[in-house]
Amino acid sequence: MGAVKLRFLLSIVAGSALACGFQGLTAAQGNPEAAKLRNPIAPTADSVAAGKKAFAKCASCHGINGEGGPGNDLIPAAPSLVDDQWDHGSTDGEIFDNIKNGVPPDFNMVPFKDQLKDEEIWNLVNYIRSIAKKK
Repeated sequence: MGAVKLRFLLSIVAGSALACGFQGLTAAQGNPEAAKLRNPIAPTADSVAAGKKAFAKCASCHGINGEGGPGNDLIPAAPSLVDDQWDHGSTDGEIFDNIKNGVPPDFNMVPFKDQLKDEEIWNLVNYIRSIAKKK
């Protein structure tokens, strides 16, 4: 299934959930329960390298260097992953949750739980942390 078609179907599902009373997170909120999660994988060179490999699934939206993407007529621009602004939570647990479950209510950030195992997502979190611009 193409990415655009999948995003369209996910937006229909999300819209239906909202119409049925689902209380999703707003764009500026993180997930308090996810914020409590701790990364069980140390940010070793091997973990970061594995995360970089998994980042190939992210690069089409977030850019090859994680600096964000342009978006298009159907989806907004993907945010930078290297700056200090995190619209959906900045803890390792929130980043893990965003990758695994997507970002409601529109799911412009689609869930990757069916494509990546938890260990791969934690490695990806370590990689994202490694590419963040240092102040």
